This record gives sequence, C-alpha cells and structure tokens, in this order.
Amino acid sequence: MNLSTYIDHTILKATATVQDIKNLCKEAKTYNFYAVCVNGAYVTLAVNELKDTDIKVAAVVGFPLGANTTASKVFEAQDAIENGATEIDMVINIGLLKSEEIQAITDEIKAIKKVIGHHTLKVILENCYLTDQEKRIASNAALEAGADFIKTSTGFGTGGATPEDIALMKSEVKDALQIKASGGIRDTDTANSYISLGVSRIGTSSGISIVKNS
Repeated sequence: MNLSTYIDHTILKATATVQDIKNLCKEAKTYNFYAVCVNGAYVTLAVNELKDTDIKVAAVVGFPLGANTTASKVFEAQDAIENGATEIDMVINIGLLKSEEIQAITDEIKAIKKVIGHHTLKVILENCYLTDQEKRIASNAALEAGADFIKTSTGFGTGGATPEDIALMKSEVKDALQIKASGGIRDTDTANSYISLGVSRIGTSSGISIVKNS
C-alpha cells in the first residue's frame, strides 16, 4: 500500500505564508501526495506551483466554523474552482444541524455540488461537536445531496478523527460515499488504522513523517 496516495497535504493555519504554500507544494511533489489542501486565497498559487503534475488542489469552504450563508459558500466554492481547484472541502452549518434544520443542510450541500459540477465535494461534519445521531443525520444529508466524501473534522475544533466516528460514518453510508479522516493524524500507525477501517483519504499536516515511517 502506498500511503502517499491517501494524503491531502494540508496547511490551513491563519499564519501560513506564501513561502509556506510553496513549500507545501514542493513537498507534495517530492512525496507524490494525492492533493494539497489550502485556504481559498492560495488556490491560484498552489495550482501554479503544481502545474504539470497530477497532484490535486483542494480548497476549504466555510472554514472552519461553517456558519456562513449558503450564498457565500457557493460563491467561495465557485471562485476556488475557477481559480483551478479540483476539490472542495466544505463545513456544514453545525448550528442548523443542531436546530434540526436538516433540509437546509441538505440544500446547501446540493447547491455547492451543483456549482462545482463533476469536481470532488467533501463535506466536513466536525464530529467533535455532534451527537452520534447528528453524525448519522449529517452523513445521510451529504449522501442525499450528492456529495462525494464525508469528512470527520476541520482540525480546528475540540477534537479530530476517532476510530469510533469512522466506524459510525461507514456504517451509515456503506460504500455510497468515501470517507476522509482529518484532525490529529500524525503517525503511520494511526494513518494505517484509519485506512483499514475504510478511509480513502487522510487530511494531515504530518504527511511527510507518516510516509517516511511507513
């Protein structure tokens, strides 16, 4: 198994500089990671740094709180795609989920998927704030809305991926959606354990050490 093909090499912190993004892309080329994941302002830079490679550029939308208006998320997603991103990692509106406004959650995911078309949409549930039932509801909303992935976490909440959450998400969507584990994945054993549970993508800023120690 080639671990590098599972990894979204990620830098999303507020202090990330232009040079940090360039370094991220250089590392992605060196280790042949599947994608880099960046904030929207750096999509064009990442695309230019990765030209003539197969490495994807993923952009986050509504990050990290998810509490933007749907219209602003749709614009953000469309803007990222127009700038060359091929994947979108969007955060659901957690407050609306907890308010049981499930149709609003579903409609928002649908609207973003519609505007990005055939490009990959990953829906971040931010499981650390959710009950198990809310995780199930959100997983099914993403499925109904035509998303491609459900994702555990932003990495900016109170907790990241857990084996229990992966198992719950997998039991809910089976093979109808792919799963991305993100948040707190820093070593090879942890990465391998999530892959064995059925994860097809790992979001991490520790990709180099994960691959080097595999």
